[in-house]
Amino acid sequence: QVQLVESGGGLVQAGGSLRLSCAASGGTFSSYVMGWFRQAPGKEREFVGSIKSGYTNYRDSVKGRFTISRDNAKSTLYLQMDSLKAEDTAVYYCAADPWSIVRPSYWGQGTQVTVSS
Repeated sequence: QVQLVESGGGLVQAGGSLRLSCAASGGTFSSYVMGWFRQAPGKEREFVGSIKSGYTNYRDSVKGRFTISRDNAKSTLYLQMDSLKAEDTAVYYCAADPWSIVRPSYWGQGTQVTVSS
């Protein structure tokens, strides 16, 4: 059973930066596809980005501003968020799956990111 624990959320002004972390345990971290999702109030959860075997993929609205990386030795996933906008405000979730990020098997509990304008 894989466990995921996010950290690093908080309140930041528009234009600022935050780095989220997701610590994984209980699985073979290096073999999993890892991803970030977010859910804003009153909206459905949406894909933010993913990483596997060094390849990354992002939703259009965060391309050029967000960067996903992973440290397999530390079993940790990161999301560097720069040039934050008010519309980035959401609960951010880490997710993992052995095969595909489309329907992840494992989820973290989420961390709140609030961007003030």
